[in-house]
Amino acid sequence: MGGSGLIGAHVVTVLRERGHPVTTVARTARPGVDHLLDLESASIEDLRPLLTGHDGVVFATRADEQRVLPRPVQPVLHRNIVEPVARLFTAARHEGLTRGVVMGSYYTYFDRLHPQWQLAARHPYIRCRLAQAREGRTAAGPELPVAVLELPFVFGRVGDRLPNWAGPLDRWARSRTPLLAPGGGTATASARTVAEVAVDALEQARGTDIPVADENLSWADMITRIAEAVGNRRRVGRLPAAAVRASLRCGGLLHGLAGKEAGINPTHFADLLLAELFIEPTTGRSLDPALRETFAATASVT
Repeated sequence: MGGSGLIGAHVVTVLRERGHPVTTVARTARPGVDHLLDLESASIEDLRPLLTGHDGVVFATRADEQRVLPRPVQPVLHRNIVEPVARLFTAARHEGLTRGVVMGSYYTYFDRLHPQWQLAARHPYIRCRLAQAREGRTAAGPELPVAVLELPFVFGRVGDRLPNWAGPLDRWARSRTPLLAPGGGTATASARTVAEVAVDALEQARGTDIPVADENLSWADMITRIAEAVGNRRRVGRLPAAAVRASLRCGGLLHGLAGKEAGINPTHFADLLLAELFIEPTTGRSLDPALRETFAATASVT
């Protein structure tokens, strides 16, 4: 499910490389997509015929945590993130599937690692990601183990399919606008690594949470390497923590005044940007090939 996206397409490639037959489902028609279906509206009975005869299923559709919507955003996120997974694994259980994978978020990893951060209480998106894993596994039952891959920033390309944030960062890196970064950092991974971990989890019928990372980078290092990838290496300056906090709190205030809300609460987002969102252990693979794939040829991305 989500077979037309960046990660889903890589999963399909790795499955086929290892000799597994694959059926792809997506909401967008593309070469290689076998069935068109909108998972947000598909019923259990819509899903069952697509799963018949299969051993496992991968849920790889994208969720936009930064989208600003009329308040409250929680029911919308639950409808988009949680309910499709619960229906999918209910259908998978009825059809006798024996393994599954959900592409999740590394925010759930940090919610476990740092309960004092109160991530689930502060951010509707993170609450829904936790509910996605919980309700998906409940729907699947004990005989259908579901692995949840906790994904950081994922780099790579399949044809014209890129990470949704690649275009803005590409234009910024190529421009003459100063490059500034907050003091924290993030785990990163290539789409190929994610796909290989997903297929490993399917083959082993794992039912655990699996954090995935190739490299841990400071924001400054990540932006520097993006600038290098587009051929416009420049110095990256430090964005003061006070400025980060003030601007995001202002954004949160403006959302509130407009009666709107985002899945990641801007008021508390500064805490995440200024933290080291690092995953250990990493694979140790270099991110450079995926960086070049993502940015070297994206000058025309709009």
